[in-house]
Amino acid sequence: MTNTVDALILDLLEWIDPQSRPYAEVIEAWRTSCPRLPVWEEASGRGFLERCHEPGCGTYVSVSALGREYLQAARPNSGIEPAR
Repeated sequence: MTNTVDALILDLLEWIDPQSRPYAEVIEAWRTSCPRLPVWEEASGRGFLERCHEPGCGTYVSVSALGREYLQAARPNSGIEPAR
């Protein structure tokens, strides 16, 4: 994967954290049809994101423990706490 996609994945993880965001909001902001910038698809495929359905509220996306570890290792000053 290119450095550009990796950098954008880190941006995505920082943007979602510290709280979960509605799935529709995340997809609207981060899904792309460009095959060279598959940020959402790559982050999901690597297991960096989790989806949770809350009855009556919809589906939310949050950063998984693996995603937090990846973000913390790459950007230790991001302010994101590693998963416990």
